[in-house]
Amino acid sequence: MQPAFLSVHDLPLVNATLNGIAAVLLITGYVLIRNYKVRAHKRVMLAAFIVSCVFLASYLAHHYFAGMVTFDKRGWVRTVYLWILGTHTVLAAITPVLAIITLRRGLLRRFESHKAIARWTLPIWLYVSITGVVVYVLLYQVQPRL
Repeated sequence: MQPAFLSVHDLPLVNATLNGIAAVLLITGYVLIRNYKVRAHKRVMLAAFIVSCVFLASYLAHHYFAGMVTFDKRGWVRTVYLWILGTHTVLAAITPVLAIITLRRGLLRRFESHKAIARWTLPIWLYVSITGVVVYVLLYQVQPRL
């Protein structure tokens, strides 16, 4: 009988799902604020932050227990994967800092400075969330041709 909890091998799919949910929430939050729905925007962006925090915990747990994961495919897909992974990794390192600063300014109702940094935070955070899903697909779903 299977245990009721997830195994370490399930975490990459969980992580990709969390990244996908974060991306949808980020887009939703953007649409809400563009339509002047400030309270809904606040709730959705807080949800995006929480989902991203859960992702980070799951990602760290996966790499703690599973170790390093290598990309064994060759050819053009390897070049694409490494380019996406490189940009994703660099931007993922700064996203938590940007997200916390942006969130803090919004919660403190410092809307002008919140808006100024959100113009940078949103596209970077969205790129990291989407490329997180792309990295998962390339790493775990794309099968090499023999």
